[in-house]
Amino acid sequence: MFLRRLGAVLPSSRRLFSSNSNHDLANSIAEFNKEMESVFGEPPPSGISGSSSNNFTAEKSKKISQADESALFLTHVGGAGEAQMVDVSPKESTERIAIASCKVILGKKVFDLVLANQMAKGDVLSVAKIAGICGAKHTSTLIPLCHNIILTHVRVDLHMNPENYSVDIEGEAASTGKTGVEMEAMTAVTIAGLTVYDMCKAASKDIQITNVRLESKTGGKSGQWSREE
Repeated sequence: MFLRRLGAVLPSSRRLFSSNSNHDLANSIAEFNKEMESVFGEPPPSGISGSSSNNFTAEKSKKISQADESALFLTHVGGAGEAQMVDVSPKESTERIAIASCKVILGKKVFDLVLANQMAKGDVLSVAKIAGICGAKHTSTLIPLCHNIILTHVRVDLHMNPENYSVDIEGEAASTGKTGVEMEAMTAVTIAGLTVYDMCKAASKDIQITNVRLESKTGGKSGQWSREE
């Protein structure tokens, strides 16, 4: 009944409107509300008046907020959108530790060969361990925008997992400085995993390196973080 009455009073050109911009949309809604009040002597029902405008404003504010939040974390992007190395000189030096992990799925055949130390290239786990440590120390060379930091400790452990015929790799990097060591820990396990692949690829091309991820970190402005899984 309400819509019939509205249609009888308002010309079709005023009932139907569209906008090409957010400003035009807000103005159109305001004009529509005024027209409704002049015709019926009261503002339109709450379901029609203001709800679209309020939703639009809230959604717009949310998007701006998310954009601002994202910008805060894109520290490797300069004002003109170019790549940059972050200036960490204003930061305080703190003790920083990061632990990362990955998994190398070998398959039963290769797993048995590695376990028996019968691979043609030699001791797979020992070579991969040293490779992982070396990888951590060369992170800034491999990853362009990483800082060249002094590591105080690097640990790489490899364990044979008979449940899924894999090698589970865990790496830890530590430093006292102005930037984190997450990339060093992740580089350590990645290089160790690639070394396992290289040592075993003659026996199988079906080997997979999976689940490269950060497990925990401490130090810095963001403090302590650990994976909940």
